[in-house]
Amino acid sequence: MDKGRFTLLQLDPGEIYFEDFSVIFVPADTKQKTFDSKKQDGRLKMCSKSLVFDPKDISKPILKIQLKQCTVIEQWKGHSKFIEGKNVLSVNCKEYIEMFESNIVAPYRYKDSANFLFILKYGDIMHCLPQICQLHRASSLPAAEQIDMIATIVHSRQARVNFDQLSLDLYEKVILETQADKVTPLVVNPGRILLSTSRLYFQPYNNIEQYPVIKINLNNIKRVVKRRFLLRHIGLEIYSNENSMIPHIYVSFSSQKERDKFYSNLIEQSELKLNEITPSVMTLQWQNGIISNFEYLMYVNSLGDRTINDLTQYPVFPWIISNYTSETLDLNDRKNYRDLSKPVGALNPSRLEKLMDRYQEMVDPKFLFGSHYSTPGFVLFYLARLYPHYVLCLQSGRFDHPDRMFNSLYDVYKNCLNNMSDFKELIPEFYDTAQEGKFLVNEMGINFGYRHNGLKVGDVEIPPWSQSAKDFVQKLRDALENDIVSESLHHWIDLIFGYKQKGDEARKANNVFYYLCYEGNVDLDSIVDLNQRHALEVQIMEFGQIPNQVFTVPHPKRKLKTVFFNEPYDIRNKINQEEKWRSLSGIDLCVSFTTHKNIVSSIFISDDQKSIVSVGHDSKVKVFSIEYRRQIRSANIGNMPLSSCIQLPNVNVLVIGSWDNQIVLYDLDYGKVTESVFAHEDAITCMSWGSKSNLLVSGSGDCTVKIWKGLNTDGIIKPIQCLYKQIDHNSQVNCIVFDKDNIYLAVGTEDGEVYIWEAEEFTLYKRYQLSTNVKCIDYSPDGMKLALGGNDKIFQIIDTSSGMPVFRKHLNSTISSLKWKDYLLVLGCEDGSILVWNIVEVKLLYELKAHEGPVTTVSIAEDKSFICSGGEDHVVKVWHPK
Repeated sequence: MDKGRFTLLQLDPGEIYFEDFSVIFVPADTKQKTFDSKKQDGRLKMCSKSLVFDPKDISKPILKIQLKQCTVIEQWKGHSKFIEGKNVLSVNCKEYIEMFESNIVAPYRYKDSANFLFILKYGDIMHCLPQICQLHRASSLPAAEQIDMIATIVHSRQARVNFDQLSLDLYEKVILETQADKVTPLVVNPGRILLSTSRLYFQPYNNIEQYPVIKINLNNIKRVVKRRFLLRHIGLEIYSNENSMIPHIYVSFSSQKERDKFYSNLIEQSELKLNEITPSVMTLQWQNGIISNFEYLMYVNSLGDRTINDLTQYPVFPWIISNYTSETLDLNDRKNYRDLSKPVGALNPSRLEKLMDRYQEMVDPKFLFGSHYSTPGFVLFYLARLYPHYVLCLQSGRFDHPDRMFNSLYDVYKNCLNNMSDFKELIPEFYDTAQEGKFLVNEMGINFGYRHNGLKVGDVEIPPWSQSAKDFVQKLRDALENDIVSESLHHWIDLIFGYKQKGDEARKANNVFYYLCYEGNVDLDSIVDLNQRHALEVQIMEFGQIPNQVFTVPHPKRKLKTVFFNEPYDIRNKINQEEKWRSLSGIDLCVSFTTHKNIVSSIFISDDQKSIVSVGHDSKVKVFSIEYRRQIRSANIGNMPLSSCIQLPNVNVLVIGSWDNQIVLYDLDYGKVTESVFAHEDAITCMSWGSKSNLLVSGSGDCTVKIWKGLNTDGIIKPIQCLYKQIDHNSQVNCIVFDKDNIYLAVGTEDGEVYIWEAEEFTLYKRYQLSTNVKCIDYSPDGMKLALGGNDKIFQIIDTSSGMPVFRKHLNSTISSLKWKDYLLVLGCEDGSILVWNIVEVKLLYELKAHEGPVTTVSIAEDKSFICSGGEDHVVKVWHPK
């Protein structure tokens, strides 16, 4: 069926279209002689607040008759030679609207009173007239009561409609069917949503959609997201793969309970194969430069319930560039950038001072900014040239005054800095190079009117430093991805989506908006009074909505330059090794060493990568040659288990920690212990060497960390008794590690506490409480992150500056050891498995069963040509990528 030019955007926002009838429209001044020339074939649309006539002849305007303007709606009682029968609808109105004459997008024309006759070609007047009259009565009620009566009418009609079972395949089983609304900008279209064992269906109650029944195969669905809709948790957004006929649908339910029930049933279906990437993976990939600032902001917007299908929650992007007047733009000059640590309203100090004065005089609930940074009106302010139909829908058929339109980038930015009620941010289209800045160009040639200076509103005036709309957006995108933005973008995320969004931190950051903007301040479902609820819903639409709070701690900053390699090694060799791991097809066991008689507790690979040193609970220190695949040295160190071992730089001397509370120096050249000292009151559990600070640190079951200074200076071994400092903890110290530059020292303890100490004076820098025994810990190469493993089987990475967990992964087994070198991170687990991660791309490269029993220690060769592991099975193994 030809649906003509009619769209739901020609109705009021939220208005519902029920059904239509094939009619002949007879204008009021028609005579018998002019009947054939004046009559118009078309379709009459019955809607909740209006009747809309859509003529087949596109040179004729669409007619919209608002029911509240109607004085008489009845079966025609007149007589005419050229109108046969009584199947005629008569409508008298005080005002009506003409739209899109000759199919031209233009402001609606409001016309005075008129009489209309519609001859129903096939329908029965006694079928449609009672329904139209019922809606007419509703139109005379106050707004809230009208909405309630329309909802009752809608519910009554929907109760009589069943899902078309012919749409189902023979062997499909229905899981759940319920009522839902399909949501697009400014439009909700009610229907029935059905979940089967193989598909998801949406059947609208009317014929406006492209398909009578929307069908989405479950195996095509890649992402399902719960959404807020008008501050109520009733939305569900479903994304399919690129090959799907319906790549995306957004629906809302009658209640959160209904939404959650449908969601639970959907994700339980075996056909559903979601391709979800967790927020922690996305954050880590963004930090490592795998995804762009633009991609990450789009993802964070999605987490914050921002979607392009809801203008009240449209994705929000920051103003980045502050210079819109220069002939050229230097993207490496900080003067050209906005301060991302401040909200728009705080960028101008003098304006902020006036706002603060007003704030102090207010009674609660106080606010700094009465206008939001993102509202439906602001979004369409930017997109008026691209989506004029939306503007006409939102603004009752009118465009904004020409002088108030989006005419100049410079004027808009200046207004956002100075106006006492303008604090809007930008939208993704400003940075989306795929759209080429089309929203800045009046490609449709729409007549928006003339400004006060006599100039006709056309394309948006772009800055002198850009050549075209496409070039402007490209430069903004380049600025967004610039290191200057990357190093401070996390501050803006804190303001909009993070811990500075509300509460005390928002007040400190001058980031307080009107209380209705915040989720949780108003429970719409609990408001019984219909007028009060409607008024609040209208205010929410106008004021805008704060995004869902995604982060409750400071957001980590982006790493400006990812360093994958250390300089001493040949770059070609490094690239080859990286390619081996990236395209990993398996891991080969190169050699096993089985001469330990008890648990292997610690291993390390020599600087020249020719040998492996290990210590174990058999009190033995052993040296294995990788080249000759045999043991080349074995020595007995005391009578107690050995816990850890490191080699001093530039000398052939091992430092060994023992369960007999001693630190031992063992000279490999002479094959003897040269010094030992009782270092702790309990067993030594771990050690770390700071090659730049020339410090040795040891951790113990006595809950202390001790720092030993001056042990090795330019190859000269000094006495180990030179104790520099002692740090006390609340429980046994299990693991300890310096960062690469020896600026910080991280300590993991048995009661789940993680301490970061500043290594210069060993003062406490950060402290985190985990829910489990911390068994292993290591710094990222850049020192910005800590990898942690423990008894709860959770592998996580913490951003050291913010304390935010940027990655969490629940594994099948307790993590007993880990090692991080460049892009590789190796985990050893208590079930005997080894997991190899490319932690830059946050991708598990390989998992293998390596040992019988827990993997107690792992290490990575400096050039990443092999990895090494030791376990409770007494074996040391060397592994090569293939």
